[in-house]
Amino acid sequence: MTYHEDLYMIYRDRLRALREDSDLSQKTIADYLGIGQTTYSQYELGKRSMPVEYIIRLCQFYNVSADYMLGLTNEK
Repeated sequence: MTYHEDLYMIYRDRLRALREDSDLSQKTIADYLGIGQTTYSQYELGKRSMPVEYIIRLCQFYNVSADYMLGLTNEK
């Protein structure tokens, strides 16, 4: 795996882990973002790229830095 692929995997894992750690469903987060659950699921699975504005909203929602969400640091 390349460095880029590793970061992308970390990002997907963190996206899911933050949601699960908050005991939230994909549907709940999708509703918060104003999108369908299927679309959100594709973001977690890496089948679709998440728009930056959604990443920003989720960082604010979970109170974590974008660097943490994107796998650039382990500090929230």
